Amino acid sequence: MDNGSTPARYECAVDVGAVTAIDMHVHLEVDDHGHVAMPDDIMEASSKYFKAAERTPSIDRIAEIYRGQQMAAVVFTVDASTQMGREPNSIDDLVAGCARNNDVLIPFGSVDPRKGAEAITEARRQADRLGVRGFKFHPSVQGFDPSDEAFGPLWAELEQIGLPCIFHTGQNGMGAGLPGGRGIKLKYSNPLLLDEVAADHPNLPIIMAHPSVPWQDEANSIATHKANVYIDLSGWSPRYFPESLVRQSNNVLARKVLFGTDFPLITAEKWMKAFAELPLKDEVRPGILKDNAVRLLGLGVTAGGTA
Repeated sequence: MDNGSTPARYECAVDVGAVTAIDMHVHLEVDDHGHVAMPDDIMEASSKYFKAAERTPSIDRIAEIYRGQQMAAVVFTVDASTQMGREPNSIDDLVAGCARNNDVLIPFGSVDPRKGAEAITEARRQADRLGVRGFKFHPSVQGFDPSDEAFGPLWAELEQIGLPCIFHTGQNGMGAGLPGGRGIKLKYSNPLLLDEVAADHPNLPIIMAHPSVPWQDEANSIATHKANVYIDLSGWSPRYFPESLVRQSNNVLARKVLFGTDFPLITAEKWMKAFAELPLKDEVRPGILKDNAVRLLGLGVTAGGTA
């Protein structure tokens, strides 16, 4: 939130011709003050679920890793303060970190939809004052149904702002294995709830995060039907992607699918190794890895021509 000081404002300096890929899904789990937004038991459970080696790298460490791989990355946190009863990580810190690493990092903002008018005001601040390039939501962790009419004013504001919004869909690693899943409800991550949002707000770019298991056919259908809906491929090793997602990524969804890892839970090295083994057309791979993201994020021209 705004603390009265003048925050850093992000200006993108990613040279799209110089990077090989754009990772659309990277988490910053700790801010510059060492604060972790999620409770300890959830962090421990998700680390066990994903077998993550480096769970809370700093923003500068993330930049170092992606710079070394000649990749750019979309970085975000999640404001789940109402549901979790815990202060979120500082968006201002995240943006400042991305600003000093703007050759490889692209910041997305986050607001808690359950805060009503305050969330709308904060979304506008993050876009106008901080220069975030999109927003991240996790309906299950934040505890809300995105199709509920109560959140329509927020989606209308974000539609007017015109930046893409990433929504978690499908299975949840957060809370996995804990009693009652730590109160996290999977139903809020059904992609069909986003179909209503996409229909009512046709100028709001929506990215359905992850293969949406167990609702992959629904996600494929929505992304095919709605021009403003995309799918990122984070959260799963490509070797476990549903067959229908791989098949449609080769044709009707070729321009709607985006590379994403879920770093630090999954590394780009691990993801890319498995991705190379998928039965995808050679002409489809560059779009998934970079060109589709360049076009969606408005980053300009790819190495191969106009985005």
